[in-house]
Amino acid sequence: MPGSIMGTAVRRVEDPELIRGHATYVDNIVPPGTLYCVFVRSPLAHARLGTVDVAKAREAPGVVAVLTGDDMAELPDHRPFMVLNDACARPLLARGKVRFVGDMVAAVIAATRAEAVDAAELVEIDYDPLEPVVDPEAALAEGAPLQFEELGSNLAAGFRDPDDVRPLEGADVVVRARIVNQRLAVAPMEGNAVTATPGGADEPYDMTVHVSTQMPHGLRGQVAAQWGWDTERVRVVAPHVGGGFGGKAGLAPEHAVVIEAARQLGRAVTWTETRSENLTAMPHGRGQVQYGELGLRRDGTIVGLRARVVGDAGAYAGFGGALTLGPTRNMAQGVYRIPEIAYDGAAVLTTTTPMGAFRGAGRPEAAAMVERLVDMAARELGQDPAELRRRNFLQPEEFPLTTRTGSLYDSGDYGHALDVALRESGYDALRREQARRRERGDRVALGIGLAVYVEVTAGGGGGEYGAVSVDADGGATVSVGTSGHGQGHATSFAMIVADRLGVPMEQVRFVQSDTAAVPRGGGTGGSRSLQLAGSSVLVAADTVLARAREVVASALEADVDDITAVDGGGLGVAGVPDRALTWREIAAAADEQGVSLSEARDEQQPGATYPFGAHVSVVEVDLDTGRVTPVRHVAVDDCGTVLNPTLVAGQQHGGLAQGISQALWEGFSYDADGNPTSGTFAAYVLPTAAEVPSYEASSTETPTPYNPLGAKGIGEAATIGSTPAVQNAVVDALAPLGVRHVDMPLTPDRVWRAIRDAEAGTPADPWTEPPAFFADLPVRGASADPEAASVDV
Repeated sequence: MPGSIMGTAVRRVEDPELIRGHATYVDNIVPPGTLYCVFVRSPLAHARLGTVDVAKAREAPGVVAVLTGDDMAELPDHRPFMVLNDACARPLLARGKVRFVGDMVAAVIAATRAEAVDAAELVEIDYDPLEPVVDPEAALAEGAPLQFEELGSNLAAGFRDPDDVRPLEGADVVVRARIVNQRLAVAPMEGNAVTATPGGADEPYDMTVHVSTQMPHGLRGQVAAQWGWDTERVRVVAPHVGGGFGGKAGLAPEHAVVIEAARQLGRAVTWTETRSENLTAMPHGRGQVQYGELGLRRDGTIVGLRARVVGDAGAYAGFGGALTLGPTRNMAQGVYRIPEIAYDGAAVLTTTTPMGAFRGAGRPEAAAMVERLVDMAARELGQDPAELRRRNFLQPEEFPLTTRTGSLYDSGDYGHALDVALRESGYDALRREQARRRERGDRVALGIGLAVYVEVTAGGGGGEYGAVSVDADGGATVSVGTSGHGQGHATSFAMIVADRLGVPMEQVRFVQSDTAAVPRGGGTGGSRSLQLAGSSVLVAADTVLARAREVVASALEADVDDITAVDGGGLGVAGVPDRALTWREIAAAADEQGVSLSEARDEQQPGATYPFGAHVSVVEVDLDTGRVTPVRHVAVDDCGTVLNPTLVAGQQHGGLAQGISQALWEGFSYDADGNPTSGTFAAYVLPTAAEVPSYEASSTETPTPYNPLGAKGIGEAATIGSTPAVQNAVVDALAPLGVRHVDMPLTPDRVWRAIRDAEAGTPADPWTEPPAFFADLPVRGASADPEAASVDV
């Protein structure tokens, strides 16, 4: 090519459409005559379900139908796209019991949304209250109320390592902490939305579903399986999607009810959730209680890690509980040489919103635990936290490397990322300023927190669909099986095609997220898109280019080896400027010669990739009020080869906002009766631009050998590194008082209480003994019940 745009900062090509208000979201493309669905949800966290009287609602103006669990009884129960425990499947509408506040009991279908809302108020339901249990540790205590009595326990799945795994033997020092990684609401800008349109006998599809989803093809497969339809008879379209973050992965039970209503009524039905519905019913993320113990020698060398982790699965064994048993365990070694690891995990049913994925999905929880323990160890040993980390890093020459938990790290240079972060932050100067403040006895304390992390993207490797074609007008079309919703996919894939073919980016058309236009795809999740779909697009474009060179060689009667790209677009004979064809002419010549300038690929990647990075957080803590103010945040993230620095920075900024927010502000909570106490944005605290600091984000580049781009994922990285860096910074500010740990979110009240207790000479002990139930978990690989022993995530 005359010049390459790969690796350069290129503006996003998808933004003008969004800025000009031309975006098409599910809720604003509802066809005329569509019926509206409104759900009647349980106000109780746990109750026997008695009579559901819908007579008055059915007579209300505009109402076409009111559906209950009995109307759905012949359909299979709902199962998420990852199943934690199949015995805990969820009825599409509640039957027999309700298991969390927000559980769906009835669906009202009416001519307008307002009429459906009014009629929903007329549904009369008899509930026989049962005792709720909102705490996952309490849920495994003897005598705890059971969600599924037939299971005999609230343990959805779990395992422990054998007793002969003793990771703390030989340690001179052991630091211990009970660490809470709190439950979070996903809270995308656009909540769930779906419109289902049934097809007639002469139409190509039994059902067309417009839906706000991250994974159109996966959702199509779930729909086909739920109703026994042929997959090709179901069309799924994801128009513009206003954020997903893991909360829009797979078929939601609300989607299924809307589709069944459309099937029964033979008419299009739509539903868009309200914000309160979104906060209380869309699966939540995180939600772990971690008992971590890290053993070290006096010189700071890590001996071993013991982790016992409780994962909240919420109601119906939400698949987020499986993350405790999969990604959190897999990433428990982090960036360190840890000779021995013992990991016990329990995924527990509670009478709360089902748990799912949230940006990072199990990996942030692992990093948060390990990085807190390493900081505690540095304090205990009197070592600088940067130096303790550096002493224990896995080294670049050790890769590829299989960790103690079985993860195969592809490449990494953790020390380099830390060095850059320390240099960019002015770490030594920050420490000197901190010392001066402490000497003066300032009541506004300076805290400096570090976190060095590694995570996994494109878990399991595999491949992804990508296709490239040259069009008759001389432009190109790129199609992918991923489904972008803000990440910059249109820009990334257009850059690859423009780079390989020399077609201007503005002439590259982008096709995604419609199962009628794209034959297959894995969708978007796990930061997989560029490394998998991008590799397919790259190879497809190179294949098309090779065919195009042959076409031009034939048309110009030249040797194919002499055909090269020319300035202005097109191909010609090297060194002979007047012997060239434009891409429009090449397309015409290919048609005459019977040569296809289209290619589809499903390039395979042999395994997952492992991005990493180092973050430095600087905070100020008011010792009189407990208020934490983030002052600076320096992020150095490594996602392999960088295709477009602008897109990488955008992903870093978004991830930083969410990661810092978890540390300081966000947390979804319930009262003792299972009622949400943070079910609106008045109580569930999200930051604005005024609360977060200006970010200092940069990248190092350590390519992966697993794909031709050398790319790893970046979508979740900054979220993973930022949260423990901020938490470590706050504890660092309070360390002179004797504070060793404070759980997230680090609200003024929580921080103030930690300060008060420490100044009174009674700082909280970060450790409590783990519950006894860990000892009763089945040994990994030795359980007679495979579902109880392991979960494939």
